[in-house]
Amino acid sequence: MTFDYSAGAGLYPCKTVRRTSRLRYQRFDSVAEALRFAVEDMPASMLRGSVLEVEEARYNGQQIRELYDADAYPLPRRGHQKL
Repeated sequence: MTFDYSAGAGLYPCKTVRRTSRLRYQRFDSVAEALRFAVEDMPASMLRGSVLEVEEARYNGQQIRELYDADAYPLPRRGHQKL
């Protein structure tokens, strides 16, 4: 089964203990854009508790990273190495 990186997605960033983060739920036109934001723009410490929602499926921080690192990921990556 192939993952559809073009589907719309919602990203729920991790809630911080101090709640000082200004990051809130965001809707993206594509999963690829949501993954790029989560991995490249959010602080790495927030990825662990974040949730990506695609249609009715939910993906945790580790799964978000795996989808971003996958060979099928369609967007260019900004200077990030695969783990």
